[in-house]
Amino acid sequence: MLFFRRKPLPEINVLMVCLGNICRSPTAEGVLRTKLARAGLDGRVGVASAGTHGERGGAPDVRAVAAAAKRGYDLSSIRSRRVSSEDFDRHQWVLAMDGENLEHLQRLCPAPLHDRLGLLLRHAPALGLQDVPDPYYGGPAGFEHVLDLIEPACDGLVLTLRKRLGTS
Repeated sequence: MLFFRRKPLPEINVLMVCLGNICRSPTAEGVLRTKLARAGLDGRVGVASAGTHGERGGAPDVRAVAAAAKRGYDLSSIRSRRVSSEDFDRHQWVLAMDGENLEHLQRLCPAPLHDRLGLLLRHAPALGLQDVPDPYYGGPAGFEHVLDLIEPACDGLVLTLRKRLGTS
């Protein structure tokens, strides 16, 4: 008889959300996954991404993939999907890239779970910004700027998650 060892379920699940789940939220997913692995928390925190609109199953924008790869982040396994009602039960943290997507999430999310919703950039207050701008209609510099915002926000989020999990 064969016994398979199950991978333990994450204690906390984080969902990154943007409009189409092809630029900002997959970038945030890839950055956070990498930073959690470096912090030794990758098995304890699950990370996913989704869009409030858009299609299912597509790869991230090639410009997002290229910008992320230059900084050591791998987005190749991420596929786009739309936010579902189950996401609000499954994820303790649902972090929007901007206020417009946060408003959309607030309309979709059951009222008792609204405390799970927030903006990613609130984890980087020193930036003085709330929104990660959508780089889709611009050039490569916009994708670099997105990373410039997402990296410190994910650093702050990792610190918050460490505290929540009781690790130092």
